[in-house]
Amino acid sequence: MTKFIALSVALLFAANVSAQEAALSDSTKVVVERVVVQPQHFGFISYNEVLKSMPEYEVAVKNLEELKKTYDQELSRAEQDFSRKFYEFVDGQKDFPENIMLKRQKELQQLMDESIKFKDEAKQLLAKSEKELMAPLHSRLKDVLREVGLERNYAYILNTDNNAYPFVNTTGEGEDCTDIVKERLQK
Repeated sequence: MTKFIALSVALLFAANVSAQEAALSDSTKVVVERVVVQPQHFGFISYNEVLKSMPEYEVAVKNLEELKKTYDQELSRAEQDFSRKFYEFVDGQKDFPENIMLKRQKELQQLMDESIKFKDEAKQLLAKSEKELMAPLHSRLKDVLREVGLERNYAYILNTDNNAYPFVNTTGEGEDCTDIVKERLQK
């Protein structure tokens, strides 16, 4: 009798599950799958160290320094011109009639405004030049990082500069590929 009751309960349970499955359409069935997460192999580098190791980097920095020197010389010349005219103004202001004094004050103000404007333009032009000079280096480095990443089957390459990743477990799946990338860039 006990076997009969147990068998009846099992059949009722199976029938109930079959009825519930039949009531669900194929699009609403929930499928539970087992997800297995495996650690990913990745590389990490000091981007700045690699960038500075490129032969083209020194050339770009030298060109940028020469451009900055040219702007600095022009700024210095403008400051000397302003200083000379300012001292002439101070020396002669007691002897100048009012209209000449106002004219000279206006000239000094114009020189100062032009100097400030030139400094701002020089900063912008230097920043633009730096971006333009470094663009080919960044592009080449990006290409080499992609090659190394694909060859070594990395899921990604981290940039450890600026303390972005204060800890990278080098005993696990991570690999410092700074030297590999530097060597590839020397070719």
